[in-house]
Amino acid sequence: MQTNFTEAQLRDPGIARANEILRACVHCGFCTATCPTYQVLGDELDSPRGRIYLIKDMLENDRPADEKTVKHIDRCLSCLACMTTCPSGVHYMHLVDHARAHIEKTYRRLWRDRALRWVLARVIPYPTRFRLALLGAKMARPFARLLPDARLRAMVAMAPKQVPPVSRNDDPQVFPATGERRMRVALMTGCAQKALNTDINDATIRLLRRLGCEVVVAQGAGCCGALTHHMGREGESHASAAANIRAWMAEARAGGLDAIVINTSGCGTTVKDYGHMFRTTDLADDAGQIAGLACDVTELLTRLKPEARAPEPLRVAYHAACSLQHGQKVTAAPKALLKAAGFEVVEPADPHLCCGSAGTYNLLQPEISGELKRRKVATLEARQPQVIAAGNIGCMMQIGSGTAIPVVHTVELIDWATGGPKPRALEGLAAAGRERP
Repeated sequence: MQTNFTEAQLRDPGIARANEILRACVHCGFCTATCPTYQVLGDELDSPRGRIYLIKDMLENDRPADEKTVKHIDRCLSCLACMTTCPSGVHYMHLVDHARAHIEKTYRRLWRDRALRWVLARVIPYPTRFRLALLGAKMARPFARLLPDARLRAMVAMAPKQVPPVSRNDDPQVFPATGERRMRVALMTGCAQKALNTDINDATIRLLRRLGCEVVVAQGAGCCGALTHHMGREGESHASAAANIRAWMAEARAGGLDAIVINTSGCGTTVKDYGHMFRTTDLADDAGQIAGLACDVTELLTRLKPEARAPEPLRVAYHAACSLQHGQKVTAAPKALLKAAGFEVVEPADPHLCCGSAGTYNLLQPEISGELKRRKVATLEARQPQVIAAGNIGCMMQIGSGTAIPVVHTVELIDWATGGPKPRALEGLAAAGRERP
């Protein structure tokens, strides 16, 4: 694609990167075939190719974002299926992230939109605040239909029926390896996950210790910054990311780190991009080192080779989170681990398509998100599984709100298969002979 940025514009690192990405695009349209919003809405401007044209026009002309551009960029899930499909290697993620930052700086949203985004940015990344919000939403659930805004109704519906108790495992501390130490790893405990489902971190710690890992929960580490990053709030997202970089580098320098383990794939995609995010700052070297240490928990488990045996050979439908399969290109490891443990693993039709969670997307775009959820749940249920496994808390909450089939994290099943407790979500599930839905 031909671009027309001026020399002065190209001196801005963000514009220079956007120019590289735009020039890689050849207008082929392959991306439209795998774009969830294009499949739902059928509008060219709700495809990656259409959004690229809008972004190019906005940036080249150095103009404030307009309502039309904002509408179509806001509808993007950042699922990154287009990056998997693109034969030209267009790095759409960096382009749309830059566009969102430009929108945040130049476009004034309606007051209710600004208020909602402010609340999300000030609540979800902070586990204590988020937990209180979930408790409030739980109490408001009977009155949800009375709320005038679909986004507010979606926020109330998101609250789990039971808000889990605080887990002390999420506090800064060191968990020694069981037996001989093979590795020393830092566990990213996240933010939303600590309020929504504490079983995932607990299972991860048990499993890694059992496999010979000393597990460190670093002082000062917290939200990865993804939520605010995808809202275009660069200052807030970079502050969160910088805190993590400093916390993990302190651990790396003090006792060494073999890996930074992440069990929420949306966070993993962001942490692995820290090198790019901080490329022009004083933290560039440290950020690059942290990004290189970051890995999804299933990537580390593949290296550790757990000897697992499923207590019950359940039929498991594996949902590939977009941030894992498209953002991190981790596709085979989760399924291979589950199969090696003795589970029967099946996949839904169109496994590349998003479930509609996408961070805060299900709260900001509930209609599109709801349609994508219905489609994903239908394809999963069509495989008649006894349990659904995923590697991202957002996907788990989204899918779980649309089906009666238990939804668990992949690591919970591997933990169970290596001697850990049966996942809480499966406690009501009968033995493997149970009739499938």
